[in-house]
Amino acid sequence: MRILYLLFAIVFLLFQAAPGSADPLFADTAECRSNGNFCRAGACPPTFAASGSCHGGLLKCCSK
Repeated sequence: MRILYLLFAIVFLLFQAAPGSADPLFADTAECRSNGNFCRAGACPPTFAASGSCHGGLLKCCSK
């Protein structure tokens, strides 16, 4: 049984993604986040406005 815990930890560590290490999949998402904004599915919070799109147009880029 102890080997299962060890295997789980190894698999978990292998599939961890380091932030910023991979190329962005969508250019609009990278542009949104580089401007200090965030992506959101659905409407932006009340104090934010939609300033573009993310994930190929599926999400909204919310800015202050």
